[in-house]
Amino acid sequence: MNFDFTNWVDNLLINILNINADSIYIPRTIILFLLLIALCLFVWWLSKKIFNYTIPKVTLKTKTLWDDIIFNKKVINSVSRLLPAILFNYYTPIIFADFPFVVPFLTGITSIFIILVAVEIFSSLLNSATEILSNIERFKDKPLYSFSQLAKIVVYSIAAILIISILINKNPLFLLSGIGAMAAIILLIFKDSILGFVASIQLSGNNMVRVGDWVTVSNYGADGDVIEINLTTIKVQNFDKTITTIPTYSFISDSFTNWRGMEESDGRRIKRALNIKIDSIKFCSNEMLEQFKKYHLITNYIEDKQKVISSYNEKNNVDKSELINGRHLTNIGVFRAYIEQYLKHNPNVNNEMTCMVRQLPPTEYGVPIEIYAFSKNKVWTTYEAIMADIFDHLFAATKNFELEIYERPSGRDFKKNNIIYLLFYS
Repeated sequence: MNFDFTNWVDNLLINILNINADSIYIPRTIILFLLLIALCLFVWWLSKKIFNYTIPKVTLKTKTLWDDIIFNKKVINSVSRLLPAILFNYYTPIIFADFPFVVPFLTGITSIFIILVAVEIFSSLLNSATEILSNIERFKDKPLYSFSQLAKIVVYSIAAILIISILINKNPLFLLSGIGAMAAIILLIFKDSILGFVASIQLSGNNMVRVGDWVTVSNYGADGDVIEINLTTIKVQNFDKTITTIPTYSFISDSFTNWRGMEESDGRRIKRALNIKIDSIKFCSNEMLEQFKKYHLITNYIEDKQKVISSYNEKNNVDKSELINGRHLTNIGVFRAYIEQYLKHNPNVNNEMTCMVRQLPPTEYGVPIEIYAFSKNKVWTTYEAIMADIFDHLFAATKNFELEIYERPSGRDFKKNNIIYLLFYS
């Protein structure tokens, strides 16, 4: 479309429609404007057809996946809308040369449309880039969505400034000069975004939390895997499959537990205690020791201990008629030795890591014998099964050492005993 075409339209109006040359300005402009709209619609339709037909075929032939993600249908349709808009913006001043007061209005609307489409294209490309990077192993645990959202905020802000400058017919620099005075309002409006961005940088820089980490955030009742890190929020999928959304800044201002260290280590900690009734603890008689020697895990232990204790008692002329005199083994001490040997011989326990059995201070629930060890398998279900097997065995083994596990009495226990017994133990 050029001035030769304009002359052709003038000749058509004068010679065929017999319109006076002095009166052809309005009908010529209307015809040219309608033809421009028709041309723009045709370019939009044609470009949409060509792009949607050729680009997917080309991307499918390539071995890489990134081009399929970048040149998606949304990007193609946006580019198809951009071409006729540029065409319309270019020819509008030519068509409305006789009505210059209309040109700023039409070009302004078109420019705003071009800005919005360009922002849409950029946003789609940014989403595609984020998707591509999130599939790369080295970027999987990075807060890509936070940086993506920040980039979108910057682009949207620039687009808003450009659109406002077009509407008020002022240079964009004029608007930027006034932003300083509005800084307080901007900080208030974008407070969450700014805090979230700062928190994202700290979380990423200090490697505090990554996508895929198992975290526990008590203040928000969250206990599960991090599935998404955004500019303002972090999504945690709990083990009951519910999703908890937590402000990103809360991971900086509040405390949380990240179980990544456990998952990356060689074992998962087992830390649980057996509460032994104090009145079941006693010195071991010779008969008891002979019985305990039958337990192959502690046979050598008892024999070695008996030699050491006998040597000590003989050296110090200890009266052996009473067990309280001198040194003697206790059933709880032998039981601890048995647990240590049981853990060392358990193939599911990692003996390369800390493995111990310790006695904690006595409480109203008895004497706690705590097992502190690490299972080789860290998968939750398997870990729970390993720990349950260990304590199933130990609960049953206490009777062999003439020990009792403390258990708070129930209604059935009360029914079995008389009032005097209840009063005595209450």
